[in-house]
Amino acid sequence: MSSFLKAVLLIIIVAAVAVGLWWITRPPPLIIQGEVSADRYDISARASGRVETIAVELGDSVATGDLVVRLASPELQAREETDQAAVEVAKADYQRVIEVREEDIAIAEADVFAAQADLDLKERELQRAQELRKTNVTSQETLDIAIRDRDASVRGVAATKARLVRTTTGATQAERDLAQQRIDQAQAALEATRTMIEELTVVSPVDGLVTAKIAEVGENFSAGAPLISLIDMENLWFTFNIREDFLNGVEIGQSYQVQVPALNNLMVDVEVTVINVLGQFATWRATRATGDFDLRTFEVRAEPTGKVDGLRPGMSAIVQLPSTE
Repeated sequence: MSSFLKAVLLIIIVAAVAVGLWWITRPPPLIIQGEVSADRYDISARASGRVETIAVELGDSVATGDLVVRLASPELQAREETDQAAVEVAKADYQRVIEVREEDIAIAEADVFAAQADLDLKERELQRAQELRKTNVTSQETLDIAIRDRDASVRGVAATKARLVRTTTGATQAERDLAQQRIDQAQAALEATRTMIEELTVVSPVDGLVTAKIAEVGENFSAGAPLISLIDMENLWFTFNIREDFLNGVEIGQSYQVQVPALNNLMVDVEVTVINVLGQFATWRATRATGDFDLRTFEVRAEPTGKVDGLRPGMSAIVQLPSTE
């Protein structure tokens, strides 16, 4: 064998040994376990009440707008009746303000006629007093009284005529506006009460799956207290908690394959959509323990690129990441 062939063979052997050593000593890929998650909705009522009807059971699928829970509130029913009565009172008052009745006009005209007749009488009495005063039959005081009575009658006629004009024309615009505002105020209170009564009927805000039923028939719940929990089965994702020293190369928009053991180890194509730091409680290492910086944990969320049949929240998920060592 020539020396050239020996050299080539030696190089091939050395390369094969090097490749074998690299293959044996290379760090294994990092295996991270996560789980399937979904949006959760804790459904509650905006009004307090007693549970009257529960229309769903655990595991039921509901559509948007489906009845979930119906509450009852005698207090709100009584308030609605009170508010309705207040509206009727305000409307009656408005009608009274704007209405011009024939009877009131007739009374006002009669008052004007009587005041005018009294003025005529006082005018004649004043004339007699003036004539008698010229002949010194009566005193100046009697004449002054007659003048005073005549002037009072003149003012009385003016007042009754003004009342007749007001009775004929009805209330002023300001009075009409005030009466209308009372109606609007009472109507607004009634609508607010009816809205609260409508809130006693709780419907599903999304298409979802019932995962928790807190309410039971007959129980009282305050406004905002959870009654039913739903998860959105149309918006599932995978979530992984990864220590920050393993995040090298993980970026938003990057694609991976996730293994789902519950679906016969189905490989699901996913895309990273969220990388978010977890709370301080998720620190893995302390400086005093290692002499190094604290290491935090990040939540990495990845969404399937297509629909995955059979995928449900809580299923385990496994992803392999390249080793950083």
